[in-house]
Amino acid sequence: MDVVSEELEKLSRNGSLSKSLEDVQQTIDLLVKARDTIAVDPNAASITLAKLQNPVRKSLDDINSDLKDVHAAFGKYSKALNNMFKDKPELSNDYDALSSRPALVNRAIAMHLLREGQFSVASTFLTDATRNTSLTSPDEMSDEPNQDSRLEQGLGLDSLKSEILRKKFANMYHILHELKNERNLLPAIEWARENSKALGLRGSNLEFELGKLQFIWLFVHGPYLGNTNTPIEGRQQALEYARRELSHFSTRYLKELQQLSGAIAFGPNLQDSPYRRIFLNKDSWDHLASSFTREFCSLLGLSAESPLYIAVTAGAIALPTLLKMQNIMKVKKTEWTTPHELPIETPLPPNFHFHSIFVCPVSKEQTTDQNPPMMMPCGHVIAKESLNRLSNKGRLKCPYCPNESNTRDAKELFL
Repeated sequence: MDVVSEELEKLSRNGSLSKSLEDVQQTIDLLVKARDTIAVDPNAASITLAKLQNPVRKSLDDINSDLKDVHAAFGKYSKALNNMFKDKPELSNDYDALSSRPALVNRAIAMHLLREGQFSVASTFLTDATRNTSLTSPDEMSDEPNQDSRLEQGLGLDSLKSEILRKKFANMYHILHELKNERNLLPAIEWARENSKALGLRGSNLEFELGKLQFIWLFVHGPYLGNTNTPIEGRQQALEYARRELSHFSTRYLKELQQLSGAIAFGPNLQDSPYRRIFLNKDSWDHLASSFTREFCSLLGLSAESPLYIAVTAGAIALPTLLKMQNIMKVKKTEWTTPHELPIETPLPPNFHFHSIFVCPVSKEQTTDQNPPMMMPCGHVIAKESLNRLSNKGRLKCPYCPNESNTRDAKELFL
């Protein structure tokens, strides 16, 4: 693993194409300058082209040299990876749940690219990924009046929805850029105000936290606002902002507002004040950016983290356990008979737990969509298959209490 880490570090250092792009741009600039010179004085074309040969040749040599270093770094890293995993067994693909659903995989990738702000890449991927999808026969595809729309519909992302998502995520990245890089909270505050009702229904405190950080920014950085304000003027601006914009939060956030107001008395010496943790917290901007991203995605009906990232990470964590299970099954000559359920427990971090699970106390099996938990009138819960097995002509006795009931009285339970 040390060898792989070392090669990865070298790759991150030498695998950038930025130097190559700079050399390419220099070559383009030379050619454009020569073209403009010839356009002004056509009689100087031969002299201009003669002068151009050496600089262009040098630029091309520099580009080739840059690319050679990049390819060498990639080659060494790939070789280190191959050497590390060459003796490792491959996971069996006898049952591939996604092989028959390529559109789902493509949709996950496209959504991941949109979430990451790679809008042009996502657009190109949507077209290329669906070009080989057998939505219709080739003849029908060629007659389609709006092929791009048809292709995106095959992924569950019609043109309208896809364009809406692009615009929304572009707005999200603009707000995040202003918040994290420019320390400008105003776009985020404006977005929170526009979505105040939806955020309130979610019980979110984002709108208040944005206003609170704006107060802190005015309070602490008053001298730097336009390079004209004194510290006292900055604190005065913060107080006026709180009266104007934060007063309607007094019912829900009275304690927090009292702390902000109380800090005014310690304005000249915040470093040693009881409010130091609130006003001089270096992580507050990053925490607020994460909170904004989470709430923004939630209002779109999406998780804060990319599902593709979560799936790949969870699979990487579970892979050693699955490989070990495969080797044991191979030695004992047993088969995996529950394709929709892992036969062993796979430990994952708490942030990878999304759904409650229910194990039937009768069959000792985990419930599924096809075999959901059923609650009987007495309040006890068993799996649907167990319910059917225990019933006799539509009647059954609860295995955990004396109550008897009809199977049609049992209700499906959603966890």
